[in-house]
Amino acid sequence: MKLKTLLKFGATLAACLPFLSLPSLNADPSKPMNVVLIVADDWRFDTLSAMGHPIVKTPSLDKLASEGVLFEHGYVTTSICGVSRASILTGQWMSRHKNFGFEMFETDWEDTFYGIMADRGYYTGYVGKWHCGQFPANKFDYSNVPAKRHWVGDGKGGEIHITERNLRNTKTFFEKKPADKPFLLSVNFLAPHSWDNNPKQYLPQPRSMSLYADDTIPRTELHSEAAFKKLPEFLQNDKTVARYRYRLRFDTPEKYQEMMKNYYRLCTEVDEACGAIVEYLRATGELENTLIIFIGDNGYFHAERGLAGKWYPYQNSIRVPLIIRDPRLPDSSRGMRNEDIVLNVDVAPTILSAVDLPVPSVVQGKDLAPLYLNPEGDHNWRTEFFYEHETRKGMSFIPGAQSVVSKYFKYNLWPEADDYEQLFDLREDPMELNNLAKDRQHEAALAKTRELLEQLREAAQ
Repeated sequence: MKLKTLLKFGATLAACLPFLSLPSLNADPSKPMNVVLIVADDWRFDTLSAMGHPIVKTPSLDKLASEGVLFEHGYVTTSICGVSRASILTGQWMSRHKNFGFEMFETDWEDTFYGIMADRGYYTGYVGKWHCGQFPANKFDYSNVPAKRHWVGDGKGGEIHITERNLRNTKTFFEKKPADKPFLLSVNFLAPHSWDNNPKQYLPQPRSMSLYADDTIPRTELHSEAAFKKLPEFLQNDKTVARYRYRLRFDTPEKYQEMMKNYYRLCTEVDEACGAIVEYLRATGELENTLIIFIGDNGYFHAERGLAGKWYPYQNSIRVPLIIRDPRLPDSSRGMRNEDIVLNVDVAPTILSAVDLPVPSVVQGKDLAPLYLNPEGDHNWRTEFFYEHETRKGMSFIPGAQSVVSKYFKYNLWPEADDYEQLFDLREDPMELNNLAKDRQHEAALAKTRELLEQLREAAQ
């Protein structure tokens, strides 16, 4: 994408956001820290310029990373919207919070970071996608949860793009929040999630259609019939939703280019909205008193292996972006990158610890702050984690899986496919194409990973 086009795009968005022109104020260091959590949907780890993506442009998130820390190995413990969002809110694996798809989690609200912070006087807001059963509007001081479509009502008889609607609702939250209270806001962009019931799937705003128009979206070794044939036979089944959505989006070169360009346009629109939120905080003097976290709720297959969607425990599906801008981070450490395994369940304890509030004993994640505030310390950090995806009743077209994931190896167990096993050496085989589970040379390693899976599965309860 040409720089001139990108600048024109940013200027167009800025013109729509008069609240960015507020006068600059000085933050009061004696005030409790504010929190802004931004969750993007179906946004996998490598869809950032800062991660070296050759096409998509994300200047606002790149700048956020340059002022904070970029976690290069962010993962989710379950790769599906509702479950992952429940894990973010509760700091728990699916096995404990028991949202197995799109239901309300069973964890007590008082043990979520929202419940704890509201009880301690925070003004709370929730904007955008919920996807955990009936939205509990009475739990928030301000909320707006629009329909899950790319174009929604604007309240005036017309339509507005969902990303712009999310941003306007964010503006309303900032206008309503009292000056004498710290605030907690979660902005949950639907984009770049597809509009599932629309044949076009990805519907960006007309003003962004010039973005990436002259680009050709590249393919990798995973975009091949050979990679598809490496899948277990039950994942090659055309009745699975991953195969259905592949045919809907990616089964011709022309369709692939159109869909991916529109997906990236949605990403850049969200990136610009993130930039607007940060600049509002900067203009009002709140930036250096606000913890900002950006995370994806799950990864995404962009036609790799002949698949679309998420769910399965391959890297494309389970790795997500995670950026934290923490005002406690010294200037000399800003822009750092971290290579530890960090998880969506770590968000809740990180937020609570940052604002000096107790982390409930039921929380299973870990505070991330020591990794970047004391990077040379001995943190005894995790070297692997348990991944789980349970097939919901009536959804057998998404096979469930359990996994042990490290940066060096991965073990997958597919209970609904006669306990089919996969073992990958990620150092030699980062694309996860060569299953070593049937290789006698790896019998000892297979036995150890089976045992480790049992231990981690029990700990997730």
